[in-house]
Amino acid sequence: MSAPKLSEVSVGDVVGSTTVHLTRADLLRYADASGDHNPIHASDEVARSVGLPGVIAHGMLTMGAAVRVVVDWAGDPGAVVDYGTRFTGQVPVDAEAGADLEVTASVGAVDAEAGTARVDIAATCGGTRVLGRARAVVRLPA
Repeated sequence: MSAPKLSEVSVGDVVGSTTVHLTRADLLRYADASGDHNPIHASDEVARSVGLPGVIAHGMLTMGAAVRVVVDWAGDPGAVVDYGTRFTGQVPVDAEAGADLEVTASVGAVDAEAGTARVDIAATCGGTRVLGRARAVVRLPA
């Protein structure tokens, strides 16, 4: 089943789904790019000392990885005019196995007058929801 065209969306349409595999190397690259070198993203010992299960992915990395399915569907990052979420869980990244972030995006609302669609994003890791109220507003073609 292919995603609906941007100009032909209806509430409930699934616009995409993907699995994003994250590794510890990805976390190190993200830390270097973002400047976020908090040791909970690199050291199991430090992460566990503050009550985490081990190293976790950066929240903003998780958020960015999740919206990628919407950007791919829209075909233009500039078409995403708003995006927000609440962080509801962590993405523990095992040193050997990494972590899989499961993402599905579906149309939650269409505003024909504004020419936009709200896309709701579900993101889980290991069956646990990690983002809540993850929503992107996408500008539809004229």
